[in-house]
Amino acid sequence: MTPPCMRGQQAASAARRVPLRHILESSGTRKLRHCASSSSSGNARRFREHPATAKWYDRRDSVYIEFCVADSKDVKVNFDKTKFGFTCIGGTDNVKHENEVDLFEAIDQKESKQKRTDRSVLCCLRKAEPGKAWPRLTKEKAKLTWLSVDFNNWKDWEDDSDEEMGNFDQFSDMMNNMGGEDDLPDLDGAEDDSADSDDEKMPDLE
Repeated sequence: MTPPCMRGQQAASAARRVPLRHILESSGTRKLRHCASSSSSGNARRFREHPATAKWYDRRDSVYIEFCVADSKDVKVNFDKTKFGFTCIGGTDNVKHENEVDLFEAIDQKESKQKRTDRSVLCCLRKAEPGKAWPRLTKEKAKLTWLSVDFNNWKDWEDDSDEEMGNFDQFSDMMNNMGGEDDLPDLDGAEDDSADSDDEKMPDLE
């Protein structure tokens, strides 16, 4: 029979061993959870989506947006009445780009078009109300870090002749032309005016 003093020592020894086992098990569990969390976080970073850099300009019958993505693939463009969406995989790094905009005014979804080249994707948003100027692309007056005005193609078309009305037809012809950017027609229908002209109305940069 174990003396009472020995029984007390055995109990104390057992009490010391139990917390150690629990500590080791708890530590192992925490490590597993940390690894799983790190792996999940890494996957999230790996598949994070970035908006593509774009520039836009206004015309009498349409609004043009050019997404500056080289070697794009899996291009998808969504023309909604009051919203525009763009996604693609771009570059040698296969970065996924996604852009979405609530538009300033409604567009004609069926007549809106896009064309991809090796250097960019140009989208033509046909206005539901041709002849109505868009001072900005977005519904709300907000600054989008990925969007800028294409001053090289911006002009005060409100004072131009009705010859501008043929621009959309020229763009439609371009859609059917599978050549590169060198084959694109001149959308202005006239010589380009200087982007620094004092007579032009500058768009809302917001």
